Amino acid sequence: MNLFSVYTLFDITPDTAKGVYVYDVNGIEYLDLYGGHGVISIGHSHPGYIAKVTEQLNKIGFYSNSVNIPIQEELAQKLGTLSGYQDYNLFLCNSGAEANENALKLASFHNGKKHVVAFRNSFHGRTAATLNATDNPKISAPLNKQNFPVTFVELNNHDQLMSALSGNDVCAVIVEGIQGVGGLDFPDEHFLQFLSEQCKKSGALLILDEIQSGYGRSGQFFAHQQAEVKPDIITIAKGMGNGFPVAGIMIDPAIKAEIGMLGTTFGGSHLACAAAISVLDTIAHEDLINNAANVGNLLTAELMQIPQIRKIKGRGLMLGIELDEPVAELRHKLLFDHQIFTGASANPNLMRILPPLSISFEQLRPFVNALKLLLQ
Repeated sequence: MNLFSVYTLFDITPDTAKGVYVYDVNGIEYLDLYGGHGVISIGHSHPGYIAKVTEQLNKIGFYSNSVNIPIQEELAQKLGTLSGYQDYNLFLCNSGAEANENALKLASFHNGKKHVVAFRNSFHGRTAATLNATDNPKISAPLNKQNFPVTFVELNNHDQLMSALSGNDVCAVIVEGIQGVGGLDFPDEHFLQFLSEQCKKSGALLILDEIQSGYGRSGQFFAHQQAEVKPDIITIAKGMGNGFPVAGIMIDPAIKAEIGMLGTTFGGSHLACAAAISVLDTIAHEDLINNAANVGNLLTAELMQIPQIRKIKGRGLMLGIELDEPVAELRHKLLFDHQIFTGASANPNLMRILPPLSISFEQLRPFVNALKLLLQ
């Protein structure tokens, strides 16, 4: 049997990894400024992560959600404390797409509506409902299209939002804290506050997709916390497990649970929760949220001195470097000539930077120097 070929692959075979570095089968060291789509939050092979997961695996790795799983409660308490959402409830699942799928479903259960408002250049996943709310029709199969009404509006456009909400039929508004695939644009503070107010007035639930922008990556636990708003539902995934598949939705207590309304086989397993707890403990003990903010500011200031860079987008350690020309060749040279992983986006002129939150500015210096050399 062969693999189903749906990915464009670089001819590199990682074999081991530690901290902010990946090593291939030939022993070549790569600086990882992409973290596998922003998944590696506390660094590769972190000793605390390995110890916690190993300890749990030696006890019990999995049982279904038909029994008591106290480690889920421990995860919920630690997540609530560190994020500032102690009064919310947590539903655990496996991936970002599954988190958003359940968030949209839960909103529809709650208010009985099915019209969704999403944003231009959004990306929320590749499952049925999330594809419908993603602004990229090319990745939707015919059965995904138009399975419920979606209105796409421009980020930070008050008038378009008001028009979309005017019919009083909107189930939910879903927005990323910082757009990932779409190119690092984000709702500004005033728009988020306006959005929260209008959702409350219309009865639509506000879903904040913090799958890529959460867990300290923006320099705050959640990117939306810059605006001091509290969404009805927050979706989380990528950095949550430092590479272990785990995701969830954080739910306002006003939204009531009913037996059977949501479900999952693998979500919230003992092993997944152990991985997620080790991430939260490490973020707290190593002050990684402040590190992301400080190192991100230093990197942004340094990159702004390079005249060929048109714009720096994003916040913290979720940054987009935009040029006046496509970045594909530049990324190829960074990878194969300078051994530095970076990421792409829907904007061909923009390169994404999503390193582990533990990275130091000195570890970023080779990247800055390589950019200066390649762009001169």
